[in-house]
Amino acid sequence: MTPHTIGFIGAGNMARSLAGGLLNNGWSVDRLLLSDPDANQRRGAEQALGLKTFAANTALAAAADVLVLAVKPQALKAVAEEIAATVQKKKPLVVSVAAGIRVDDIERWLGGNLPIVRVMPNTAALIGSGATGLFANPRVTEAQRDTAESILRAVGVTVWVQDEALIDTVTAISGSGPAYFFLVMEVLEKAAIKHGLDPKTARLLTLETAYGAAKMALEGGEEPAQLRKRVTSPGGTTEKAVQTLEAGQIERIFDDAVVAAMRRARELADLFGK
Repeated sequence: MTPHTIGFIGAGNMARSLAGGLLNNGWSVDRLLLSDPDANQRRGAEQALGLKTFAANTALAAAADVLVLAVKPQALKAVAEEIAATVQKKKPLVVSVAAGIRVDDIERWLGGNLPIVRVMPNTAALIGSGATGLFANPRVTEAQRDTAESILRAVGVTVWVQDEALIDTVTAISGSGPAYFFLVMEVLEKAAIKHGLDPKTARLLTLETAYGAAKMALEGGEEPAQLRKRVTSPGGTTEKAVQTLEAGQIERIFDDAVVAAMRRARELADLFGK
């Protein structure tokens, strides 16, 4: 079987990360293409990855078996309509990385009757530690699902959802999630400085503690609740700190944050999907 040629429309950070992950996994440089109207973006991708690039999206669409749409949500409609005629001739698997844009809208802009996978990676994909949710429309075959998954697995873990609406939940949890953890690190570091630690020590202790906790959760095989209980001695300092967080309704605050992110994802889908 001839390997697929994967074309990335958009040569920004996410496209470069995905292409770089595929190269690291043994994908041939000849089977990866990028397009971008910005000459600086093309030049950067060429220098960083050694890939062939195109100024015209239609030229790339004509050459690719798998088309990855890695452009800003507000630009996707124009890009899709620009390449629609070419895509209808080629009938590639289409993978959309554009946040918030629904599959039905993408398919309509591209002319219809296409296999489309919508994915929601997060920024940790830039360092190969991403977490991505995927949703496929009914025209995607099992082989195409495997292809889409292999692209995103090159930069981290992947999970499939059966209902596209759940991509909004994925967006609120893993898509936006790194910012939640960065915020926790930020406020914990500030508290450390406020109570006497120098900034360098506060930063080191905060980041290493976050890293260690994540590693324990990933490798320990226990639920986070159980891990928390295991490190919380009755009557000790950790118990007092956790009680304070719970009294501040930390669970409600995070639930409200997730709901707000989900609501905004739907609003953006309605806005950009017109």
